[in-house]
Amino acid sequence: MKITKRIMGLALAAVMAVGVSQPTFAASTSQTLGSESVIETIKKRGVIKIGLDFFVPWSMRDTNGEIIGFEPEVGRKLAADMGVEVEFIPTKWAGIIPALVAGKMDVIISGMTVTPARNLTVNFSVPYAFSGLTILANTSMTEGMSLEDYNSEDITFSCRRGSTPCTYIATKFPKANLLKFEDEGVNVQEVLNGNAHATMASEPGPSRDARRHPETLSVPFNIAFDAGGEAFGMRKSDPDAMFYFNSWIRRHHNNGWLKATHDYWFRGNDWADQVDQ
Repeated sequence: MKITKRIMGLALAAVMAVGVSQPTFAASTSQTLGSESVIETIKKRGVIKIGLDFFVPWSMRDTNGEIIGFEPEVGRKLAADMGVEVEFIPTKWAGIIPALVAGKMDVIISGMTVTPARNLTVNFSVPYAFSGLTILANTSMTEGMSLEDYNSEDITFSCRRGSTPCTYIATKFPKANLLKFEDEGVNVQEVLNGNAHATMASEPGPSRDARRHPETLSVPFNIAFDAGGEAFGMRKSDPDAMFYFNSWIRRHHNNGWLKATHDYWFRGNDWADQVDQ
């Protein structure tokens, strides 16, 4: 009888210990996750480090060398709302995700489309912008061609290495040749020079380039390919960052700030005299 009571007492003590330890462990885990969040790091540092690559009008340098564009404006607004300074980290597109994972920046805000392949390495916020891809072609080299004609071994596309257009071209036009470059501007130059038949990019880039070089370039199809959303890229296992960035984006979608800012950079040319043409 005494043995039975002793066993029951030990069992009750074990149950009570588990009952106490579980919420204690959960609280400890929550505190650890919170202290490791990039949001807490940014607050303590007083600076948010934003990774981006240059792609007009998403991000670019003005005639004085300052970084301007839609996404720098988004980054500055985000920093102001957090009560911190902003530091932009210009990074070549092919290396921007590795740089984020390595901790060289806190977040990517650089027109990055959400894809399952990228989601294997980084997490994404809800979209803060939406766009699709457009074909920009050398008019004389592609005159009379149908969309199906672009899927040929005789056709060459240029694209920025590691970008969504590069991936999409390889999927949509698997027979075509691909010239891959580190810089976005080289793609258009290759089409201008006749080294590539076409390239693809998000609007308003292709339409702007076609207006700039009407004798050579054109947008042959009124089609937005691979329409999707661009989102903030962040390191995995950081729920605080995900919650904060999502709430910030939703707030500024709802109050119209993101749309008004996007329209300024993508639908108007008031900023054009700030950059070299």
